[in-house]
Amino acid sequence: MSHDDHSTHHVNYLAIFFVLCGCTALSVIFDVLHMPKPVTIVLVLAVACAKAMCVMMYFMHLKFEGNWKYVLLAPTTILSIGLPLALFPDIGRSYYISVAPQTGVWAPEISDFESHEAEHAEDHPAEPAPAE
Repeated sequence: MSHDDHSTHHVNYLAIFFVLCGCTALSVIFDVLHMPKPVTIVLVLAVACAKAMCVMMYFMHLKFEGNWKYVLLAPTTILSIGLPLALFPDIGRSYYISVAPQTGVWAPEISDFESHEAEHAEDHPAEPAPAE
């Protein structure tokens, strides 16, 4: 293979940089706008996917590779879709649901609990001692 057989691809990396900056600005704008949370999540994830695709195609030079890249991409895609679907019933549905009411004190120490009780003793009068 001679030197002339190698094709070189010229990419305007400055234009790609500005596209990535614009996508980042879009993500921030979507996050700042007061839209329903599911809509915001879908829009921000769509922009993140577009940014990832741009980086993969140009900075990782996948745009200029042959079709063999799809052979490597297929198992990865199956695993990246299958893993969250497999874990969703165990983790996704209950991970962010509070199962106990919060007290406002995170992991209190014994001394913190006693001082908290002493401060609020007047809020809860002591119960009278049982008559004998």
